[in-house]
Amino acid sequence: MSGLITRRGLLTGISALGAGAALSACGAKTGSDTSKAAGAKADTSGDTVKVGLLNSLSGTMAISEVTVHNALLLAVKEINAAGGVLGKKLEPVSQDGASDWPTFAEKAQALITDSKVVATFGCWTSASRKAVKPVFERNKSLLFYPVQYEGLEQSPYIFYSGATTNQQIVPALDYLRKQGLTKLYLVGSDYVFPRTANKIIKTYAKANGMEVLGEDYAPLGSTEFATIVNKVKGAGADAVFNTLNGDSNVAFFKEYKSAGLTAKKLPVLSVSIAEEEVKSIGTQYLEGQLTAWNYYQTTPGAANEKFVAAYRAAYGKDKPTSDPMEAAYISVHLWKAMVEKAGSFDVEKVKAASDGIEFDAPEGKVTVDGATQHVHKTARIGKVTASGLIEEVWNSGGPIKPDPYLKGYDWAADL
Repeated sequence: MSGLITRRGLLTGISALGAGAALSACGAKTGSDTSKAAGAKADTSGDTVKVGLLNSLSGTMAISEVTVHNALLLAVKEINAAGGVLGKKLEPVSQDGASDWPTFAEKAQALITDSKVVATFGCWTSASRKAVKPVFERNKSLLFYPVQYEGLEQSPYIFYSGATTNQQIVPALDYLRKQGLTKLYLVGSDYVFPRTANKIIKTYAKANGMEVLGEDYAPLGSTEFATIVNKVKGAGADAVFNTLNGDSNVAFFKEYKSAGLTAKKLPVLSVSIAEEEVKSIGTQYLEGQLTAWNYYQTTPGAANEKFVAAYRAAYGKDKPTSDPMEAAYISVHLWKAMVEKAGSFDVEKVKAASDGIEFDAPEGKVTVDGATQHVHKTARIGKVTASGLIEEVWNSGGPIKPDPYLKGYDWAADL
């Protein structure tokens, strides 16, 4: 944990400096490593090709990322069972980012240089993504990033299969506003995603008749929330917008209930709590609370029924599925479709073939937008039930075109 905390100031600064500064700040530790291996080529000469899986299998983020890793393995297994990609079987190579951003960068370089992977799938936090971004760009190797994030980013060597801002945060704010919940308190982990997301939320609020009454951050992995919860309780807010990540959510929601706060008294809308986290935190602390995602285990459709059944068969019938798991799962299938359309594993040819690629995903049909390398996705608001599952209470009615820089929103012009 000390490695995470000592770098917190650097990571907080990244969101303030913007994407350009983020590259130099996060790339500093790995600059010498990546420069000597720039342009490393994937090995496609044999009957198999290697794909990199880069997730936190240990540390504070393991509560969320282990299941994403499992979903990636499931997709690889399915693709191999169907004959592989261009006649070659996929060999997964796993690396543990260990919830530490410089470690993510080092492991990304190892996958590219040592394992010679054709593509890498993984990362969760925006801090980890920003740490590896210059590695993939310098080496001209592909990363498929599966988790919702704060937007305001686009990389020629990253495909984003999770939601960007206008597919999660903006619809969540629209929902709260329409429910009459216009006075917000912001609680988040102290790193890139929550700080940037909250900057966007404050800008939205100012332009849309909402008010932010307070804003607090805790170190990633923190278990002390008494002070923050007491401030939330006394603020007079209508709702809490929660951007905490990892196992800090366990401590926060236990303290929340201990303070006498409930979903009826003061609802919390979370953007990083899915079914796996619900199970870990406990439904007694989360029942009735709100979430914003693009997929739930309860999302209707044959594709989702198949996905849920396959995941349970592989990992246990009591294991839930979640949005980041689904976005990771579809990212491998989308890459396969791109490669097959390109007729090649060559990165530039795969990128050129990406626009318009469709997949009948568990969340519903998704389509790759080649211009931004993001995916059209349906926004969904859900409510945690006593069973531990999340039931949808609202959706956008169809896939939303990705707009990572919020160019289509007048109120976001200054962002």
